[in-house]
Amino acid sequence: MSATGFIAGRLRYRGRIAMVSIALSFLVMIIAVSVSSGFRKELRDAVSAVSGDVRLLPSDLDWLSGSTPLERNHSCLVHIGQIQGVREIHPVIYRAGIVKNDDIVHGVLFKGVEDAALPDSVSMAASIPSRLSALLGAGEGENFNAYFIGDKVKVRKFHVCEVHEDIQGTDDKLVVYARLSDLQRLNGWNPDQVSAFEILLADNMRSTGQMAALSREIGAAALLYSGDDESSMVSVSAADSNPQLFDWLSLIDFNVFIVIALMTVVAGFNMISGLLILLFENIPTIGTLKSLGMTDRSIAMVFLRTSSSLVLKGMLLGNAAAFIFCAIQHLTRFITLDPENYFISYVPVHLEIYKIMAADAAAYIVIMLLLLLPSMFISKVDPARTVRVN
Repeated sequence: MSATGFIAGRLRYRGRIAMVSIALSFLVMIIAVSVSSGFRKELRDAVSAVSGDVRLLPSDLDWLSGSTPLERNHSCLVHIGQIQGVREIHPVIYRAGIVKNDDIVHGVLFKGVEDAALPDSVSMAASIPSRLSALLGAGEGENFNAYFIGDKVKVRKFHVCEVHEDIQGTDDKLVVYARLSDLQRLNGWNPDQVSAFEILLADNMRSTGQMAALSREIGAAALLYSGDDESSMVSVSAADSNPQLFDWLSLIDFNVFIVIALMTVVAGFNMISGLLILLFENIPTIGTLKSLGMTDRSIAMVFLRTSSSLVLKGMLLGNAAAFIFCAIQHLTRFITLDPENYFISYVPVHLEIYKIMAADAAAYIVIMLLLLLPSMFISKVDPARTVRVN
């Protein structure tokens, strides 16, 4: 063991308040990082479920009317599937419709998908969002009428087989899920015709910038590898379709950065005051060490090692408390939110270990750098005066 380590182990630091402050600071930082990651994961997963991360749509602007089908086996899809970052490609059908039940009339988007968890034994089965269920007063096992406007008005009766939670936010973005085959028959299409393709990206490729870059690459591939007799398509990223949602996520990330910076500064200045107290209490010790030939730098290392131990203990306590809180919130969702303002009815948490470790490491380094300031006090101690006085 080195001399600095031996002496640091013998110093008694009574900075309980400083350690509690550090623990609370790290608790707030980790919770902020986890909540930010939770919002990002929940909302991006919700957007992907509704529209995919990137959509390939007909260049015809009237694609919601069911008049412009795409070839299900479009030749460009093979090349798009080979683009790095592309995980899955799903054919879908979108159709704008109006639902009615008694006196309630509301516009919705019908989405036909292949893997809908709807029973094959039920004709025109549908999964509706909970907000639409409340508006129509139609729950599982009940029916509602839907009207589709085209060359002529088509009326279909759908059977509610499922009510799902929809966290897209407002009542003007309600999505009703149906089977792909049912909407193909509604549009008068054959099984090889769909209205769009939803592309899901790898989890590490779902930032706003990466989505935009991949959307451009996918759009270029769709243009380059389409046959002369095939329909033209354009690509649209989820970030372009939901700009307000992704801007809100960016604002949360900025707020988290501010919280981390503030908590780091608070913890750092609490440690500065604690270290100053420790230095003042040990002025005779500093004078004695100087008289024995120990350099100012070595003496500073003694006190910095003592402070580092306290910072690490506070960091571990804060991390442990944050993990416990996140586990309880994840399991119970006891802290709720207004979905009209936050797009989701509870505070989501998601532990991303690498981000937590990065926040811990950055905060620890900043705190230790701040502690270099009070360490300069050591050079002002005169060993002749302190040893003579004692």
